[in-house]
Amino acid sequence: MSTPRRAGFTLVEVLVALAIMAIALGAGLRASGALTGNAQRLADVTAAQWCADNALTGLRLSRQFPGVGESEFQCQQLGRDYRGVLRTQGTPNPNFRRVDAVVLDDGGRVLLSLSTVLGRY
Repeated sequence: MSTPRRAGFTLVEVLVALAIMAIALGAGLRASGALTGNAQRLADVTAAQWCADNALTGLRLSRQFPGVGESEFQCQQLGRDYRGVLRTQGTPNPNFRRVDAVVLDDGGRVLLSLSTVLGRY
């Protein structure tokens, strides 16, 4: 007569299942962290786009032909302060200037660079 075998999982099987769950949960946490970082980056770049657009639109509305050189500007969007640089360069045609609006984050890293060409009015 053989001894009846009990139904259930062995300790090794339970440990393997726990290890698989831990790996899956770790990957899920890492993915959610990446999504959170990407959402913040998107908000920063969007606000930087608004700042650059505002600076370049201000130049257009002033109806003055910009001189060659650099100037700084400040902008506040979404409750944060951004700083930027307007770089004006000459073009092969003297009636036009290329203007680059570069918006920087708090660490001085470039968030966005937006360029346009302004003509003499």
